[in-house]
Amino acid sequence: MQHQQDGPLALLAAGLALGGAVVQAIAAARLRRRGDRWSPLRDLSFTAGAVLLAAVALVAPPGGTFTSHMAQHLATGMVAPLLIVLGRPVTLALRSLPPGGRRRLLAVLRSRPVAALAYPPVAALLDVGGLWLLYRGPLFAAAHERAWLGALIHVHVFAAGLLFTAVVCALDPLPGRPGIVLRGAALVGAGAAHAVLARTLYAAPPPGTAFGARDLATAAELMYYDGDLVEIALVAVVGLRWYAASGRRLARESRRGAGREEPPASASYGQ
Repeated sequence: MQHQQDGPLALLAAGLALGGAVVQAIAAARLRRRGDRWSPLRDLSFTAGAVLLAAVALVAPPGGTFTSHMAQHLATGMVAPLLIVLGRPVTLALRSLPPGGRRRLLAVLRSRPVAALAYPPVAALLDVGGLWLLYRGPLFAAAHERAWLGALIHVHVFAAGLLFTAVVCALDPLPGRPGIVLRGAALVGAGAAHAVLARTLYAAPPPGTAFGARDLATAAELMYYDGDLVEIALVAVVGLRWYAASGRRLARESRRGAGREEPPASASYGQ
Protein backbone atom coordinates (compact mmCIF):
# COMPACT_ATOMS: atom_id res chain seq x y z
CA MET A 1 0.00 0.00 0.00
CA GLN A 2 1.46 3.31 -1.01
CA HIS A 3 1.61 5.90 1.72
CA GLN A 4 -0.11 9.20 0.84
CA GLN A 5 1.49 11.77 3.11
CA ASP A 6 -0.45 14.74 1.76
CA GLY A 7 -3.62 13.05 0.50
CA PRO A 8 -7.07 14.07 1.74
CA LEU A 9 -7.59 10.67 3.35
CA ALA A 10 -4.41 11.06 5.39
CA LEU A 11 -5.41 14.55 6.50
CA LEU A 12 -8.87 13.29 7.45
CA ALA A 13 -7.40 10.42 9.47
CA ALA A 14 -5.00 12.74 11.29
CA GLY A 15 -7.79 15.22 11.99
CA LEU A 16 -10.07 12.53 13.42
CA ALA A 17 -7.30 11.18 15.64
CA LEU A 18 -6.36 14.58 17.04
CA GLY A 19 -10.04 15.50 17.38
CA GLY A 20 -10.54 12.41 19.52
CA ALA A 21 -7.73 13.56 21.80
CA VAL A 22 -9.40 16.97 22.17
CA VAL A 23 -12.75 15.35 23.04
CA GLN A 24 -11.04 13.14 25.62
CA ALA A 25 -9.34 16.16 27.21
CA ILE A 26 -12.60 18.15 27.36
CA ALA A 27 -14.48 15.24 28.96
CA ALA A 28 -11.72 14.72 31.54
CA ALA A 29 -11.68 18.43 32.38
CA ARG A 30 -15.45 18.33 32.91
CA LEU A 31 -15.04 15.51 35.42
CA ARG A 32 -12.37 17.35 37.35
CA ARG A 33 -14.41 20.57 37.45
CA ARG A 34 -17.22 18.79 39.26
CA GLY A 35 -14.78 17.25 41.73
CA ASP A 36 -14.40 13.72 40.32
CA ARG A 37 -11.02 12.01 40.24
CA TRP A 38 -9.53 11.12 36.86
CA SER A 39 -5.89 10.19 36.44
CA PRO A 40 -3.97 12.50 34.08
CA LEU A 41 -1.94 9.44 33.05
CA ARG A 42 -5.04 8.16 31.24
CA ASP A 43 -5.30 11.41 29.30
CA LEU A 44 -1.59 11.24 28.49
CA SER A 45 -1.89 7.67 27.23
CA PHE A 46 -4.92 8.43 25.05
CA THR A 47 -3.28 11.54 23.61
CA ALA A 48 -0.10 9.62 22.83
CA GLY A 49 -2.14 7.05 20.92
CA ALA A 50 -3.98 9.74 18.97
CA VAL A 51 -0.76 11.59 18.12
CA LEU A 52 0.82 8.32 16.98
CA LEU A 53 -2.12 7.68 14.63
CA ALA A 54 -1.84 11.19 13.21
CA ALA A 55 1.91 10.82 12.72
CA VAL A 56 1.48 7.51 10.91
CA ALA A 57 -1.09 9.09 8.60
CA LEU A 58 1.08 12.08 7.72
CA VAL A 59 4.69 10.88 7.89
CA ALA A 60 6.12 7.83 6.12
CA PRO A 61 8.33 5.76 8.48
CA PRO A 62 11.93 5.17 7.34
CA GLY A 63 13.09 1.98 5.65
CA GLY A 64 12.14 0.03 2.55
CA THR A 65 8.61 0.03 1.16
CA PHE A 66 7.44 -3.09 3.00
CA THR A 67 9.36 -2.22 6.18
CA SER A 68 7.70 1.20 6.22
CA HIS A 69 4.30 -0.41 5.75
CA MET A 70 4.96 -2.87 8.58
CA ALA A 71 5.91 -0.04 10.94
CA GLN A 72 2.58 1.58 10.06
CA HIS A 73 0.79 -1.70 10.74
CA LEU A 74 2.36 -2.10 14.18
CA ALA A 75 1.67 1.51 15.14
CA THR A 76 -1.90 1.52 13.83
CA GLY A 77 -3.00 -1.98 14.80
CA MET A 78 -1.11 -2.63 18.05
CA VAL A 79 0.68 0.28 19.74
CA ALA A 80 -1.94 3.03 19.25
CA PRO A 81 -4.86 0.76 20.28
CA LEU A 82 -3.06 -0.17 23.51
CA LEU A 83 -2.35 3.48 24.36
CA ILE A 84 -5.96 4.45 23.62
CA VAL A 85 -7.42 1.57 25.67
CA LEU A 86 -5.20 2.51 28.63
CA GLY A 87 -6.92 5.91 28.49
CA ARG A 88 -10.26 4.19 29.28
CA PRO A 89 -12.35 6.28 26.87
CA VAL A 90 -15.59 4.32 27.40
CA THR A 91 -15.39 4.73 31.18
CA LEU A 92 -14.75 8.43 30.71
CA ALA A 93 -17.72 8.76 28.36
CA LEU A 94 -20.05 6.99 30.79
CA ARG A 95 -18.96 9.26 33.63
CA SER A 96 -19.04 12.53 31.69
CA LEU A 97 -22.09 12.21 29.44
CA PRO A 98 -25.49 13.56 30.54
CA PRO A 99 -28.05 10.92 31.63
CA GLY A 100 -29.64 10.63 28.18
CA GLY A 101 -26.32 10.12 26.42
CA ARG A 102 -25.21 7.64 29.07
CA ARG A 103 -28.35 5.55 28.58
CA ARG A 104 -27.87 5.49 24.82
CA LEU A 105 -24.23 4.46 25.15
CA LEU A 106 -25.15 1.70 27.61
CA ALA A 107 -27.82 0.48 25.21
CA VAL A 108 -25.18 0.18 22.48
CA LEU A 109 -22.74 -1.61 24.78
CA ARG A 110 -25.44 -4.10 25.83
CA SER A 111 -26.67 -4.78 22.29
CA ARG A 112 -26.28 -8.23 20.75
CA PRO A 113 -23.94 -7.13 17.93
CA VAL A 114 -21.52 -5.54 20.38
CA ALA A 115 -21.73 -8.59 22.65
CA ALA A 116 -20.86 -10.83 19.70
CA LEU A 117 -17.92 -8.64 18.67
CA ALA A 118 -16.67 -8.43 22.27
CA TYR A 119 -16.45 -12.23 22.60
CA PRO A 120 -12.67 -12.78 22.86
CA PRO A 121 -12.31 -15.50 20.17
CA VAL A 122 -14.33 -13.37 17.73
CA ALA A 123 -12.22 -10.27 18.46
CA ALA A 124 -9.02 -12.32 18.00
CA LEU A 125 -10.28 -13.76 14.70
CA LEU A 126 -11.17 -10.32 13.34
CA ASP A 127 -7.76 -8.97 14.32
CA VAL A 128 -5.32 -11.69 13.31
CA GLY A 129 -7.55 -13.33 10.70
CA GLY A 130 -7.73 -10.03 8.84
CA LEU A 131 -3.93 -9.85 8.79
CA TRP A 132 -3.67 -13.36 7.33
CA LEU A 133 -6.11 -12.39 4.58
CA LEU A 134 -4.12 -9.21 3.93
CA TYR A 135 -0.64 -10.69 3.74
CA ARG A 136 -1.34 -14.18 2.42
CA GLY A 137 -4.08 -13.23 -0.03
CA PRO A 138 -4.48 -10.78 -2.92
CA LEU A 139 -5.64 -7.81 -0.83
CA PHE A 140 -2.22 -6.29 -0.27
CA ALA A 141 -1.36 -6.20 -3.97
CA ALA A 142 -4.84 -4.87 -4.84
CA ALA A 143 -4.42 -2.01 -2.37
CA HIS A 144 -1.46 -0.71 -4.41
CA GLU A 145 -3.84 0.03 -7.27
CA ARG A 146 -6.83 1.34 -5.30
CA ALA A 147 -6.32 4.12 -2.74
CA TRP A 148 -9.78 3.63 -1.24
CA LEU A 149 -9.02 -0.05 -0.57
CA GLY A 150 -5.75 0.85 1.15
CA ALA A 151 -7.58 3.35 3.35
CA LEU A 152 -10.25 0.77 4.17
CA ILE A 153 -7.59 -1.76 5.14
CA HIS A 154 -5.94 0.75 7.48
CA VAL A 155 -9.31 1.44 9.10
CA HIS A 156 -9.91 -2.28 9.59
CA VAL A 157 -6.44 -2.85 11.05
CA PHE A 158 -6.99 -0.07 13.59
CA ALA A 159 -10.59 -0.99 14.43
CA ALA A 160 -9.83 -4.70 14.81
CA GLY A 161 -6.72 -3.97 16.88
CA LEU A 162 -8.66 -1.58 19.10
CA LEU A 163 -11.48 -4.09 19.61
CA PHE A 164 -9.10 -6.93 20.43
CA THR A 165 -7.05 -4.82 22.82
CA ALA A 166 -10.16 -3.52 24.61
CA VAL A 167 -11.59 -7.02 24.96
CA VAL A 168 -8.37 -8.57 26.24
CA CYS A 169 -7.52 -5.78 28.69
CA ALA A 170 -11.13 -5.37 29.91
CA LEU A 171 -10.39 -1.95 31.42
CA ASP A 172 -13.67 -0.47 30.17
CA PRO A 173 -17.15 -1.98 30.71
CA LEU A 174 -17.79 -4.87 28.32
CA PRO A 175 -20.93 -6.91 27.60
CA GLY A 176 -20.80 -10.35 29.16
CA ARG A 177 -17.65 -9.58 31.18
CA PRO A 178 -15.44 -12.36 29.68
CA GLY A 179 -13.26 -14.08 32.27
CA ILE A 180 -9.49 -14.07 32.58
CA VAL A 181 -9.11 -17.61 31.21
CA LEU A 182 -11.00 -16.89 27.99
CA ARG A 183 -9.27 -13.54 27.47
CA GLY A 184 -5.86 -15.08 28.18
CA ALA A 185 -6.49 -17.93 25.75
CA ALA A 186 -7.52 -15.46 23.04
CA LEU A 187 -4.36 -13.43 23.65
CA VAL A 188 -2.09 -16.49 23.48
CA GLY A 189 -3.80 -17.79 20.35
CA ALA A 190 -3.66 -14.43 18.59
CA GLY A 191 -0.01 -13.98 19.56
CA ALA A 192 0.89 -17.40 18.16
CA ALA A 193 -0.97 -16.75 14.90
CA HIS A 194 0.73 -13.34 14.57
CA ALA A 195 4.15 -14.91 15.09
CA VAL A 196 3.51 -17.66 12.54
CA LEU A 197 2.34 -15.07 10.01
CA ALA A 198 5.52 -13.05 10.54
CA ARG A 199 7.62 -16.16 9.92
CA THR A 200 5.83 -16.88 6.63
CA LEU A 201 6.85 -13.44 5.42
CA TYR A 202 10.52 -14.43 5.74
CA ALA A 203 9.94 -17.03 3.05
CA ALA A 204 7.60 -15.24 0.66
CA PRO A 205 6.16 -11.74 0.21
CA PRO A 206 2.41 -11.12 -0.09
CA PRO A 207 1.10 -12.63 -3.36
CA GLY A 208 1.42 -10.31 -6.32
CA THR A 209 4.26 -8.24 -4.83
CA ALA A 210 8.03 -8.27 -5.34
CA PHE A 211 9.91 -6.69 -2.44
CA GLY A 212 13.66 -6.93 -2.03
CA ALA A 213 14.98 -9.73 0.18
CA ARG A 214 16.42 -7.34 2.77
CA ASP A 215 13.26 -5.21 2.86
CA LEU A 216 11.14 -8.33 3.30
CA ALA A 217 13.34 -9.76 6.06
CA THR A 218 13.46 -6.47 7.96
CA ALA A 219 9.68 -6.12 7.79
CA ALA A 220 9.18 -9.71 8.98
CA GLU A 221 11.57 -9.16 11.90
CA LEU A 222 9.77 -5.96 12.80
CA MET A 223 6.43 -7.76 12.81
CA TYR A 224 7.79 -10.69 14.81
CA TYR A 225 9.90 -9.02 17.49
CA ASP A 226 8.11 -5.70 17.93
CA GLY A 227 4.76 -7.47 17.82
CA ASP A 228 5.98 -9.67 20.67
CA LEU A 229 6.85 -6.57 22.72
CA VAL A 230 3.31 -5.22 22.40
CA GLU A 231 1.86 -8.62 23.26
CA ILE A 232 4.07 -8.78 26.37
CA ALA A 233 2.68 -5.38 27.36
CA LEU A 234 -0.84 -6.76 26.90
CA VAL A 235 0.02 -9.74 29.11
CA ALA A 236 1.30 -7.34 31.76
CA VAL A 237 -1.93 -5.29 31.66
CA VAL A 238 -4.07 -8.43 31.90
CA GLY A 239 -1.95 -9.81 34.74
CA LEU A 240 -2.01 -6.58 36.75
CA ARG A 241 -5.76 -6.30 36.21
CA TRP A 242 -6.28 -9.85 37.45
CA TYR A 243 -3.97 -9.29 40.44
CA ALA A 244 -5.82 -6.15 41.50
CA ALA A 245 -9.24 -7.81 41.12
CA SER A 246 -8.06 -10.85 43.13
CA GLY A 247 -6.74 -8.60 45.89
CA ARG A 248 -10.06 -6.76 46.16
CA ARG A 249 -11.99 -10.02 46.23
CA LEU A 250 -9.79 -11.47 48.97
CA ALA A 251 -10.15 -8.28 51.01
CA ARG A 252 -13.96 -8.45 50.76
CA GLU A 253 -13.98 -12.12 51.76
CA SER A 254 -11.66 -11.38 54.68
CA ARG A 255 -13.96 -8.62 55.95
CA ARG A 256 -17.03 -10.85 55.67
CA GLY A 257 -15.22 -13.67 57.45
CA ALA A 258 -14.12 -11.38 60.27
CA GLY A 259 -17.70 -10.15 60.71
CA ARG A 260 -19.03 -13.71 61.02
CA GLU A 261 -16.38 -14.89 63.47
CA GLU A 262 -16.61 -11.94 65.89
CA PRO A 263 -18.84 -12.99 68.88
CA PRO A 264 -21.75 -10.77 69.89
CA ALA A 265 -21.01 -8.28 72.69
CA SER A 266 -23.64 -9.82 74.97
CA ALA A 267 -21.96 -13.24 74.73
CA SER A 268 -18.65 -11.75 75.81
CA TYR A 269 -20.15 -10.06 78.84
CA GLY A 270 -21.86 -13.24 79.98
CA GLN A 271 -18.69 -15.30 80.15
